[in-house]
Amino acid sequence: MLKEFENQASERCQAWGGKLLQANGQSDHVHLLIELPPSAALADFVNAIKTGTSRRLRSTFTQHLAGYYSKPVLWSRSYCVLSCGGAPLEIIKQYIQQQDRPEN
Repeated sequence: MLKEFENQASERCQAWGGKLLQANGQSDHVHLLIELPPSAALADFVNAIKTGTSRRLRSTFTQHLAGYYSKPVLWSRSYCVLSCGGAPLEIIKQYIQQQDRPEN
């Protein structure tokens, strides 16, 4: 499911004129390192990626998710966006790669 999410997130980034640089996740959250043009409104982008991936993942993995979700949602309404500031991108990528990725 996480691999499918990565594919969908990459597609959404490209549709917004950006690029998915790194993605990984755990059972209860995901991390994305993305590059977007300065004109992109981050709140709108997050809304678009969460709405689209929720709908598509729930459709693709209906049986699996039925045991976990009783409502037609996948993501919570909260999110966190951080800028990289002066941190080298390789350090950020390494942090995301080191997430304890679930096997399922």
